[in-house]
Amino acid sequence: MKPIVARQSAVTPAEPDSGPTAAELDAIESELPLILAEVDLLDAQIITLDRVPTDLDARRLRRARRRVLAARRALANGTTGLVGGAA
Repeated sequence: MKPIVARQSAVTPAEPDSGPTAAELDAIESELPLILAEVDLLDAQIITLDRVPTDLDARRLRRARRRVLAARRALANGTTGLVGGAA
């Protein structure tokens, strides 16, 4: 049996896995309020999966959706800081 190997060198050399760059970390940090708001929305949605949403659940969902929209707006406008108040 003959082994199958590449006869040509790779077009793009593999770079060592050195983790995220400073620019990537800055991008993640700027998107963090949106990420956290989306996690809160997902948590609120998961809570309502196995039961009929109560008034409190509906309020929690509305607030989480508003936080996501506010975070998206802030990210699009380039504003920084906490969005949506205390968690």
